[in-house]
Amino acid sequence: MTDKSRSTRLLGRLEVATDLGNFLGGTRIRLLEAIAEHGSISQAAPHVPLSYKAAWDAVDAMNNLADQPLVERVSSGRQGGGTQLTEYGRRIVALYRAVEVEYQTALDRLSAELTGPEAGGVEDFQRLLRRMALRTSARNQFSCTVVGLRGGDVEYEVQLRLDDRSELIAIVTRESAERLGLVIGMPVVALVKASSVFLADADARVGVSNRLQGTVSRVVEGPVNVEVTLAIGQGKSVVAVVTRESQRVLGIAEGLPLCALFSASNVILNVVD
Repeated sequence: MTDKSRSTRLLGRLEVATDLGNFLGGTRIRLLEAIAEHGSISQAAPHVPLSYKAAWDAVDAMNNLADQPLVERVSSGRQGGGTQLTEYGRRIVALYRAVEVEYQTALDRLSAELTGPEAGGVEDFQRLLRRMALRTSARNQFSCTVVGLRGGDVEYEVQLRLDDRSELIAIVTRESAERLGLVIGMPVVALVKASSVFLADADARVGVSNRLQGTVSRVVEGPVNVEVTLAIGQGKSVVAVVTRESQRVLGIAEGLPLCALFSASNVILNVVD
C-alpha cells in the first residue's frame, strides 16, 4: 500500500495563465530566475538547462502572451549588454513560487483522498489530464481581442486587436466561427506558423492582409533556411523562416527594419474556455 501510494502521488506542475491560456510553467520560471541572477540569456540557459535558442524562444513566447514584458534588453552590462527581468517579471516569479507551495499542499490532500478505498483513482485522473493537454507547433502565438466580425455564407472575416498599434485579420469558416462562439470583445489566441510569415522591406507595398512592422532582433542560420525574429514593440515579436537567398537579398541582420507579412487564411484562432 505504501509503495502504491508513493508511485501514484500527484506532483504539482504549476502553470500561470492569462485569460488566453497558460504561458508560464516551471521551466520558464527557472529561466527567469537564471536571467535575474546572471543578467544574460546565454549564461542563464545552461542553468535551466535549455539551449540558447530554446531560451530565446521561451522569452519571446512569454513576452508575447503577457500583459506586460517579463524580460527586457539592457544596453549596458556584462560584455556591453544583456537582459534583465522587468518589475512585472519579478512579481510574476514571486507569485509563482508562493502559489506553488500551496498548490502542492492541495494536491497532496487530493491524492490522499483518491488513494483511499478505491484503487486507481489517481491513475485515472492522471490519464484524463494527459488527454486534456494541448500543445501547438505554431511558433507565433498572439494574445488578441476580437474587435470586428464580418460574416458570409461560407467564411467569416475576424478583425483582431493585437495592441494599441496593431491589428490582425483572420479568415475562418462560418462553421468554425459558430463553433468557437466568436463575439466582439472575446479574447482569443491567434496562431501563425513561422513558415507562413514572409519578410519584406519596411516600406514595401504588398497586398496582404496582415503586416507587422519590426526590427530584426535575432537571426538563427540553418543549413538551408534562416529563422528570423522581429521585435514588433511592447515586448512582442514575430518569427519567420526564410531561405538563405531571401536573407542575402534583403540583407537580413540584427537591427534591420523589416515587415512581417502573412495572409488572413494562415491565422488559426484558439479560444480558451
